[in-house]
Amino acid sequence: MNKAIKKIAIVGPESTGKSTMSQFLAKHYKVAWVPEYARYYCETLVGPYTLQDEVNMYYGQVALEDAVLVTNAKDFIICDTTFITVKIWSDEVLGETPQIVLDALPERPYDLYLLMDIDLPWQDDPLRDFPNQREYFMEVWHKELNALNANYKVIGGAGEERFENAIHAVDTFLNQSAAK
Repeated sequence: MNKAIKKIAIVGPESTGKSTMSQFLAKHYKVAWVPEYARYYCETLVGPYTLQDEVNMYYGQVALEDAVLVTNAKDFIICDTTFITVKIWSDEVLGETPQIVLDALPERPYDLYLLMDIDLPWQDDPLRDFPNQREYFMEVWHKELNALNANYKVIGGAGEERFENAIHAVDTFLNQSAAK
């Protein structure tokens, strides 16, 4: 795996435009995009998810990311979420986080996180669970990113403004990285 390739993660509470933003940024910068594995995984579940499902989602997300890193010739990749989501959902829904996820958090950092703000209207989706807890989960995301001493920017705004804010944050990060 090429350590020189930077990882930019698009994260945040449900229904904040993470997938749309990550695909937009990958296209804008002409770089590889890592999809959210948990969405594919959860679409096939027939019952409530378990701690083992969370472990499986962790492994799936990491495998997708590693596959893109191995084949990517660019300077950075865009990740539609990260396995921090596994920690957040495990803690919230199951009351614990798989140890493998806890161990991997400090070992697999991202260079920049764009934390999508909750200023967009809620969009119903069968895989979304907490329409009335967006403020709570926004606080959880801040807490988790701060615990990792992560480099992150909150991205707000609607429509084109949101995309422009994200581009500005990525451009600033890339310019600062190039200056080092």
